[in-house]
Amino acid sequence: MTSTTLSTYTSYLIVNRDMKSSLDRVANQGTVARDTEYYEANIDKVTTADEFVDDYRLYSYAMKAYGLEEMTYGKAFMKKVLESDLSDTASFANSLTDKRYATMAAAFNFGTKTAEAQTSVQEDNLVKAYQDSFDQEEKDIQSEVDYYSKAIANITDVDDLLSNSRLKTYVLDSFGLDAKYTSTSYLKQVLTSDLEDPNSFANQTGSDKFVALAEAFNFQADGTVTDGDSAQTSGQIESLRLDYVYNKSTFPSDTLAAANQTYWETNISSMTSVDELVDDPRMVEYLTTAFSVKVQFTSTIRSLLTSDSAAATLGYTGVKAMFNFQSDGSIATGETAQNQTQLASTSTSYQTAFKANQEDAVTNAVTNYQTRISEVKSVDDFLSSNKDDDDDTNDDVTEIWDVALRAYGIDPADVSKSRLKDILASDPNDPKSYVNQLKDDRYVNLVKAFNFDAEGDIDTPLLVQSASVISNFATDYKTEQLKLLKGSAREKAEEAADKEIDYYNTQMQTITTAAELIADDRLVSFVLESKGIDPKSVTKDELKNMFSSDLDNPKSYVNSLANGVFAEIVASFNFDSEGNLSAQPVGTIQQRGDVLATVNNYKQQTLEEQEGESNEGVRLALYFERKAADVTSAYTILGDTALFEFFKTTFSMSDYISNMDTDQQASMIEKYVDISKLQDPDYVTKLIKQYTALYDSENSSTTSPALTLLTTTGTTRISSDTLLAVAQLSSK
Repeated sequence: MTSTTLSTYTSYLIVNRDMKSSLDRVANQGTVARDTEYYEANIDKVTTADEFVDDYRLYSYAMKAYGLEEMTYGKAFMKKVLESDLSDTASFANSLTDKRYATMAAAFNFGTKTAEAQTSVQEDNLVKAYQDSFDQEEKDIQSEVDYYSKAIANITDVDDLLSNSRLKTYVLDSFGLDAKYTSTSYLKQVLTSDLEDPNSFANQTGSDKFVALAEAFNFQADGTVTDGDSAQTSGQIESLRLDYVYNKSTFPSDTLAAANQTYWETNISSMTSVDELVDDPRMVEYLTTAFSVKVQFTSTIRSLLTSDSAAATLGYTGVKAMFNFQSDGSIATGETAQNQTQLASTSTSYQTAFKANQEDAVTNAVTNYQTRISEVKSVDDFLSSNKDDDDDTNDDVTEIWDVALRAYGIDPADVSKSRLKDILASDPNDPKSYVNQLKDDRYVNLVKAFNFDAEGDIDTPLLVQSASVISNFATDYKTEQLKLLKGSAREKAEEAADKEIDYYNTQMQTITTAAELIADDRLVSFVLESKGIDPKSVTKDELKNMFSSDLDNPKSYVNSLANGVFAEIVASFNFDSEGNLSAQPVGTIQQRGDVLATVNNYKQQTLEEQEGESNEGVRLALYFERKAADVTSAYTILGDTALFEFFKTTFSMSDYISNMDTDQQASMIEKYVDISKLQDPDYVTKLIKQYTALYDSENSSTTSPALTLLTTTGTTRISSDTLLAVAQLSSK
């Protein structure tokens, strides 16, 4: 080295002082620009690890980007690395001592299987909506009951009743009649029929429901009510209420239990024979629930209620004792079907059994759903029945599509399986898709709750960040939080980090806009800290400018920042130009943010490589400056040949140190290097100055100017800025 040759430290400063300009200079070089253009244009076309390693330009570009250029020849080895499941600590990539391999694998999706019918958040939201639907059903039923009870008091003419669609629907629902197929004119003729006349309209319908409907009101032939009377008596209103609750309830609610109890007590007290009980399906249902009677035919129920021997044979002697029916089915004079003691005991049994059924109805449906949805691989799987024709134990299990439909307020009777299949295979983000043509938000929300592609197969969920990127951020965050910590402090930090990771994982499945992300300080802190950035150093306005930047425009706000990590962060999110969740940025085997990180790594590696061609010391100084913050122990330095070389030169260590025991080498490093200060840029700069001075000393026959400055004892020092200025002037 001659006196006119720039010192290693000065050369390092020239490159490092404006790293962005240095990297831009490298990026604009012909070969680098062409290779980068090829990589960006073709990486999204790759779908398998085989395709990737067989495309030498792509493969070698990535290998260099992650500092593995010397292993480019090992295709089979690298294929195993890339296909490793990084969530498995025992996977091939994770088992390698050199963590560069796991880092590269994390930048791709070859080993990540993310296709699933539902994410955990989608499943949780659907299950919650399903569970909430039962409370909503009760509220809706009570709301209609209250409305009807008040409004019917003002009805004096049949036309007033039928012109009110809400009242009309209530009446029809009470009798299990469909408003779609029951005309107003038909209803009017039924309601104004004289039931004492066998030729009246209601009696001629041949339907018990229409006869009962006519009996439930007091309209005369002209549609009015007699002066002083009302359209319905309080008893008729109450009877209709009990029928409405029964017919509108789709699960065993508290409201239904109370209605059934009232219905039983009202009817059992006036019953004169066992036939009246067994001929009423609702009474039979109450009885079988209260006493867990498992018989198929009403004739059998009649027998066990009237015959001691039949009850004993069937094992229902206790049930027989709850009633006072004689052997012929009649009730003795002065007796009732049940006395107060029997009625009270029956009520208690019913409430207990009903409550158990109520809990089981929801719990079993949810458990069955959660079990089966994890096995679903296609829409066909989703729509296949979970009931085995040869297994009666599954007959009462709710089908999983019924759970899903109910969660979004859809009646299974309103949509066929074939139509549902077309709906679920639709793209909710395409305005022209089948589901959007239905103009029904219920179906759109249903489709968004699942991840089926156009072929009906499960697909990778469209999230604000892909599953692999979320995992990478989580790993980086935990590494940053635990760095250099030991003992109880590390345990406490790990617990806190896990809590934040859980929050991040969950929220990343719900965020749909950049605005939502930026508004959540907890998420913002997580994102920034995972990349080693202090959240306090970035304002919300700056974040808004970053996320509204055009990543393809090199002059956009985020691309103009000195720290290229910000652009990588923005690119890691699947937002469109408007800041909304979009499938457009989603890549195949590499997400947009990982592509940008790979390109940035490639430029950095190329820069260091080119500097090393003229001065290996500059290359090593740049490398150390880049990697210092990632050093967590002396063993990190020992495991990295370049870092170990930096250490040996910096502290004038003989190569013989390599022959020492590993623990002794680690102790030696800890003696000279304060690992905890490697996060401090000033300390890192101090080590680089010392390294470059000694590097020049070892590789020069004359005294290095930098070494002279480092070892001077005088009070006057020439600053590195002055050295840089002199070097720049000398180069002109």
